[in-house]
Amino acid sequence: MNLYDIIFYIFAAITILSALFVVTTRNIVHSAFFLLFTFFGVAGIYVLLGADFIAIAQIMVYVGGILILILFGVMLTNKITSVEIRTGTVQMIPATIGVVIFMAAVIAIMVMTNWKSEPGLIPLGTTKDLGHLLINDYVLIFELLGILLLIALIGAASIARREQE
Repeated sequence: MNLYDIIFYIFAAITILSALFVVTTRNIVHSAFFLLFTFFGVAGIYVLLGADFIAIAQIMVYVGGILILILFGVMLTNKITSVEIRTGTVQMIPATIGVVIFMAAVIAIMVMTNWKSEPGLIPLGTTKDLGHLLINDYVLIFELLGILLLIALIGAASIARREQE
C-alpha cells in the first residue's frame, strides 16, 4: 500500500462518515456543516483522480455557492416553527415520464453513434481536453442535458409561482 492509496482511503472515509452524519444528525445546522466536509472529501477524490477542473468546480459551485446559501437560509429561518412540510406523489408521474423520455433519448443517441465506454479513450486532466470532448464528440448529449436542465428550471418556476397565487 503506497501513499496514494492511504490518501485515497482518508478522503473516502471523510466523505462516507460525513455523509452518514448529514443524514443521521437531527440538528440541521450541524448537518449542513457535515455536508461541507462531504463536499471537500469528494473534491479531494477528484484531485486524486487527476480531474483538476472538476475538483475546483466542486469547491467553487458546491462549497462556495450552494452550501453557503443553505447555511444562511438555515441560520436565518431556524426560528420559524409553523412551517408545513408536505410531500405528495402528484409530481411522481410527470417526473417519471420525463426521466423515461430523457433516458430513451440518451440510449437512442448512444446506439445510433455506436458509443462504447472503453477505458483509456477519454483524455483526462485538462480543461482543453474536456472542452474538446463536450463541443465535438459529445455535443448531442451536452445539448440534451442543457434542455433537461431548462425543463427542470421552468418546472420549478411554475411550481413556485403556482404556490404564491
